Amino acid sequence: MGWFSILSHESYRLHQYFKTFTYSKKLVLAALFSALAAILQSAGNFLPGVGYVISPFATLPILICTIISIPIGLKSYVLTFFLLILIQPGESFVFPFTTGIVGLGIGIALLILKRRISIIVFTSILLTSGICFLLYIVHFPVLGPIASTSPSLMVIGFIYIFSFAYSWGWGELSRLIFKKWYKLIGKIGK
Repeated sequence: MGWFSILSHESYRLHQYFKTFTYSKKLVLAALFSALAAILQSAGNFLPGVGYVISPFATLPILICTIISIPIGLKSYVLTFFLLILIQPGESFVFPFTTGIVGLGIGIALLILKRRISIIVFTSILLTSGICFLLYIVHFPVLGPIASTSPSLMVIGFIYIFSFAYSWGWGELSRLIFKKWYKLIGKIGK
C-alpha cells in the first residue's frame, strides 16, 4: 500500500459505466440509495446497541451515489437529510456533518484527487470540520460526555486523528467494494 498511489481505478471505471445510464435511471438509484442511507442512519435509534454499529454504514449509499456522478451524490445527500427529518429528526442534525459528509468527501476525492493520501486528508478535514462545527459552534454534544463543548486544541487533535483513521478505513473499504462491484459488472456484461 503506497500512500501516494491511486486508491481505486475501479471507482473511476464505475463512474464511466454509470455515465451510460439515463438521467432518470440515475435519479431512481439516488432515491433508492437515499432511502437506504436514511434507514441505516436511523438504525441507532431503532435498534439500540447493534444499531450504533450499523449506522456508520449510511456513508456507503452516499458514496455510491457520488461515484455515479457528483451532482447525483449531492442530490442523494440532500434527499437523505430530508428523509431523516421525517424519520428521525435528531439524526438529521448529525448526518450532514458526519456520515453524509464522509460519503460525499470520499466519492468526490476518488473522482478528482485519486491519490490515497489526498483522499484521506481531504475527507478527514471535512469530517473534523463537521464534528467541530457541531461541537463548538452549535454546542451539540456529538461526542457525548467524552468532549465538552468548549474548544480545546487537544480535543481537536484527537478528533482529527479519529477522522483520519475513520477516513482511511472508509477509503480502503470503498476500494474493496468497488473492486468486487466492478468484477461483478464485468461478469454480467459477458
